Amino acid sequence: MDGVIVVDKPAGVSSAEVVRKIRKRLGSRSKVGHLGTLDPFATGVLPILVGEGTKLAPFLQEGEKLYSGLIALGAETDTLDPTGAVTREAPVPGIDAELLAAAARRFTGSIEQTPPAFSAIKRDGVRSYRLARRGIEAPPHPPRTVRINQLELAVADGRSLRFRVSCGPGMYVRALARDLGLALGTVAHLAELRRERNGSFTLDAAAPLERVLQVLEGGAPAPLIPLREALSALPEVEVDQGVAARLRHGDARALDGIAVPAARFKVVAGGRLIAVAGAVSRLTSHLERIFLDG
Repeated sequence: MDGVIVVDKPAGVSSAEVVRKIRKRLGSRSKVGHLGTLDPFATGVLPILVGEGTKLAPFLQEGEKLYSGLIALGAETDTLDPTGAVTREAPVPGIDAELLAAAARRFTGSIEQTPPAFSAIKRDGVRSYRLARRGIEAPPHPPRTVRINQLELAVADGRSLRFRVSCGPGMYVRALARDLGLALGTVAHLAELRRERNGSFTLDAAAPLERVLQVLEGGAPAPLIPLREALSALPEVEVDQGVAARLRHGDARALDGIAVPAARFKVVAGGRLIAVAGAVSRLTSHLERIFLDG
């Protein structure tokens, strides 16, 4: 079994737990991973990579993500989400449409963002969330440049905002909630989060976790997206089975003379993904990843 299962993750379970549950149904020797961690309180699109699908991760990480949710105003937590302890409180000023529109413009485009203390970023080889959970104080992470392509804000009630944001990789929605609160003259934390899209994977293609587990337990085929389809954003080159056999043995020279369609492309034969390759010149390429059964 090779490909991607798009799960609609429920609240209350970690991304790692979703992987463990699916691996248990597929067999302990199965290769299973996930693309783009969702915190336990969050819901939505969680692509699960299975078998040779685990090799897809480097080519899918850069995809745009779309989130929606709720920002609670007036209180900041140590985790910047509803699972943490309140660390600061502040009055919530009156917020109108003009103020929200200005805030949305301020946080659209390339912005500087300081990652949360509770994050997977490593300090001296240790995940910073582990240090934070132990109560070990550390200096803030250095700001990093992230990209927000579109941000929509609306007042949900007097103390919360509804939002929808599309962004590039590495953007922390929890940090965005914190920074929006400060920009609006108060403090804030992320109260609800739902991922609607991760790259080319959307909620329309996602199945609830319990349904996926029931299907696997019953021995029926999983709702699997094949490897070739999972890389639909990459241009492709079709080769014959002779070239495919050489590529699967690591012989990149099998592509010599074939016109390169892009800086990175996929190679298929008989409808199956054989490899992902990168351009060296117009007629020569190098292999980035070989797939044993696409």
